[in-house]
Amino acid sequence: MSQVSNRRKRHKKNKNTKLILGSIAAVGIVAVGGYALGSNYYSKHFLPNTQVEAVEISNMSLEQAQKIVDDQHKNQSFQIKLDNQVLKEIKKSDFGMESNSKATLESILKAQNPWSWGGSFFSSKKATANKTTFNQEVLTQQLNSLKTELDQVNQGRTQTQDAGIAREASGFVITPEVQGNNFNVDQAMKAIEKGLKSGQTSVSLNDFIQKPSVTSKDAHLQEELNTVNKVIQVQANYSISGTTFQIPTEQIADWVTYENKQVTLNQEKVQAYVQQLADQYNTSMNPTSFNSTKRGTVSVPAGTLSWSIQVADEAAALTEQILAGENFTRSPITKGSAKASQPLVGNTYIEVDLTNQHMWYYKDGAVVIETDVVTGKPTTPTPKGVDYIWKKERNATLRGTNDDGSKYASPVSYWMPVDWTGVGIHDSDWQPAYGGDLWKTRGSHGCVNTPPSVMAQLYNAVEVGTPVVIF
Repeated sequence: MSQVSNRRKRHKKNKNTKLILGSIAAVGIVAVGGYALGSNYYSKHFLPNTQVEAVEISNMSLEQAQKIVDDQHKNQSFQIKLDNQVLKEIKKSDFGMESNSKATLESILKAQNPWSWGGSFFSSKKATANKTTFNQEVLTQQLNSLKTELDQVNQGRTQTQDAGIAREASGFVITPEVQGNNFNVDQAMKAIEKGLKSGQTSVSLNDFIQKPSVTSKDAHLQEELNTVNKVIQVQANYSISGTTFQIPTEQIADWVTYENKQVTLNQEKVQAYVQQLADQYNTSMNPTSFNSTKRGTVSVPAGTLSWSIQVADEAAALTEQILAGENFTRSPITKGSAKASQPLVGNTYIEVDLTNQHMWYYKDGAVVIETDVVTGKPTTPTPKGVDYIWKKERNATLRGTNDDGSKYASPVSYWMPVDWTGVGIHDSDWQPAYGGDLWKTRGSHGCVNTPPSVMAQLYNAVEVGTPVVIF
């Protein structure tokens, strides 16, 4: 009886075991089938916990994920901050951003293992859509417009200033630098463009606050101040026609400027000063004071012996010499038949006194030759002026027109022209006498008629270039 009972119990146990094993097998088959179905699903969908650009795309198809990522790109904003506040917020899409995330998403989908979907619940995958591009034309246009806005903002801020050198009542001093709050717009624009393209979300303009490039402690600035003070103290002298005078130091101080980190002189002021010298001293326009033999000091008009200051050239040369910082004496740059560096007449010259009808030749201040002469008649007077012997010629024939219109030709043994109109000094054997009032009745066509015997001596004694003062 007990054996039968045991057999029954064993049979029942085996039956239960088979039922359990069958159930387990069935569950396993279902589970495997279900996982396989999941793997098939995730071969076309993104695994759980997948993000692109911080956008959740888990369980999405490629098309779904692309749409949501592209929409996210289109709505991305970029903040421009200033003084811990948002100055301007812009949409990247307005600046020409073109999102194309498809290639990145396809790459992610292709690289994922669909059979690992179960484990994806316990891990995460993040990626960046690196196919974002910008329409360069739109970007450039919008950046230019933005730059205009930032320029306007910057104008209203305190401008940073370098330390410099300025004129004050006490003289030139170093002015301290100013730390403003204006920013470097060009540098900021480069950072903004880079930030837009690299995926940044903001830029702070405070990172580009201008800083002084020169401070009051700058060694070069102190050297420049020393240079300015040295220039101001220069003793600048002019020597003109035998007279020496100094340019007032306060005049030079008024010319000195410090611009673009350089010491220079105001050229308008320097040229104005040199023009004053020209107006006062140019012998081409101004009469010359001459100490005559018989009539004391006389004023003689300008003639062929003269010079004119070249204002622009002289201003430049004067500037250069003053900026050298050394005391000097100079004569101005001139153009003409004489030089400003020496007296116009000097102590070797020919003097023709029209009133006294007399001529003297001075050499080194002493009379060497003198004689009575006959000068131009009233209708053709001898021109007054400070002239010079510009040529010597033997046996010349002088030609011209008489008062009645007839032509004349007068041969002379000695000819020394003094101006450009044909007036000169020559021998005149046709004159019966010299001096007195003969010039009124037997006067020349303008030349200085000289006794032949004296003319020979004068011709041999005088050199080309000798001044001739006629008054």
